[in-house]
Amino acid sequence: MNAFTIKDLENLSGIKAHTIRIWEQRYSFLRPQRTSTNIRYYTNEELKIVLNIALLNKYGYKISHIDKMSSQEVREKIVSLSHIEAQQERLVNDMLQYMIDLDLEKFEDVLDNYIIAKGIDKAISFLIFPFLDKIGILWQASHIHPAQEHVVTNIIRQKLIVGIESVVSHISVNKKVILFLPEGEYHELGLLYTYYLLKSRGVQVIYLGANVPFHDLEFITSCKQPDYLYTHLTCIAGNFNFEKFITRIRQHAPQVQIIVSGQLTNCNLKKLPAGVLLKRSLGEVLEFIAVL
Repeated sequence: MNAFTIKDLENLSGIKAHTIRIWEQRYSFLRPQRTSTNIRYYTNEELKIVLNIALLNKYGYKISHIDKMSSQEVREKIVSLSHIEAQQERLVNDMLQYMIDLDLEKFEDVLDNYIIAKGIDKAISFLIFPFLDKIGILWQASHIHPAQEHVVTNIIRQKLIVGIESVVSHISVNKKVILFLPEGEYHELGLLYTYYLLKSRGVQVIYLGANVPFHDLEFITSCKQPDYLYTHLTCIAGNFNFEKFITRIRQHAPQVQIIVSGQLTNCNLKKLPAGVLLKRSLGEVLEFIAVL
């Protein structure tokens, strides 16, 4: 069983911790446990409850009314939400819950059904990327078991690779991009998603993958002379120094523009060298690719 903090619930549901505490006082649906140092923690089931209640509340249901519903009634109300955004959020929440429960069949069913109905492009944009954002929050806080992440990310990885292989671009952009993850970084899905976006745009991509030794990156960069080096940083070893990493690349490839996206771009960073761009959101990544 996972144990989630009130901050996890806030980040995953969008409901402020202060509001969650008020809900605990006024209603019966949340009963957090406490550690020996009196810190709240929440179970898998309580995370699911908060996600469901937050979704219904966001689309017009009062908390006092939700509190009187059975779990079946809550689920029926959620499924009946007609807003496109609500349906998307429901499916992403379902994926998160199936991952926590290790219900892999249902997890894959959500993806497969959406891909059949909407196509791989929309599945990546509207389900996979928002889902990765949520598990990134849990991963950074160490509130997800690595096995839970590994099994679902491998399912997603397979879907992304199928999507990449199926891309046929009718445009061609005279740009070359090397995609890589540095040593110690194994979270490949964001990089695969970027591969998909770039290929869709007609950009030439050289994909090095995860955990790339610096001398290998240096060799390929020297041989292929790319326009951009692109990396996506999610969660890396504790001794990783972002500024030193970027400075080292800049020294060995002074003419190549460096693009960095992912969770770690939201950390407090000192002044970066010239020619380094941080893309802190999907929107910024899409804007960058659109103008290549």
